[in-house]
Amino acid sequence: MRGETNKSNEVRPRPLIDETPASKRKLSDEVLDRLTRLIESGSIRPGEQLPSERELMGVYRVGRPAVREALQSLEQMGMISINHGERARVISLTPDTLFEQMKPVAGHLLSSSPETLENLKQARLMFEQAMVRLAVANANAGDIGRLRESLKQLAGAPHGTPKFIAADMLFHETIASISGNPLFASISKAMLDWLQQFSLQIVHKPGRESITVAEHEAILERIAARDEEGAVTAMCAHLTRANELYHTLRATSLQRKGK
Repeated sequence: MRGETNKSNEVRPRPLIDETPASKRKLSDEVLDRLTRLIESGSIRPGEQLPSERELMGVYRVGRPAVREALQSLEQMGMISINHGERARVISLTPDTLFEQMKPVAGHLLSSSPETLENLKQARLMFEQAMVRLAVANANAGDIGRLRESLKQLAGAPHGTPKFIAADMLFHETIASISGNPLFASISKAMLDWLQQFSLQIVHKPGRESITVAEHEAILERIAARDEEGAVTAMCAHLTRANELYHTLRATSLQRKGK
């Protein structure tokens, strides 16, 4: 009987499913899995080269297209580097390389979903509060010196230029690095990279750079004074002001486009 009977003896039709026979797995996927296992097991370590395409063809008994497609997938995953005329080489994976691989997809998502962009800015606000708390607790004289140097670079950068934006990002990345957790520093860098093309270029409007510098200085001084709540307040004021400015300028831009 094509159906199921429940306790009340009601017969329900079997859900419709695609009964087309499953196709055989692509050979390149099989090669990809085997090479991935070799790398993840440590059989081929970072810095070492993979066997040549010809060797892989012989070992796995597949054609060159399957091998090349598998290698290209590994390169896109950030696990190997491929240079013309050389065998593929395993690279050392770090949090930075992981987030760098995500950057194109993240950019597409943020550009097509204003709601996701708002969610990311909210997440950054919470993240930066946690980072500044850790900075207050952990910062030593060397860390304060690094922050002062990044602030000096920010103050000395030509206004309204990529160099100014880069110095701004460096300041926040330095705060995250004081945590001692390299993953936090990578997350900070990734969020700033993803947000840069959507908000920073608007927020860093000519004539407002002095405000940005002053806000960063306030954050730094509260960290140096071991004033946790003061540092959090200064950070929130900075990011909230930037977000409000972003919304104002974005609304103005949309109104102009609508005319």
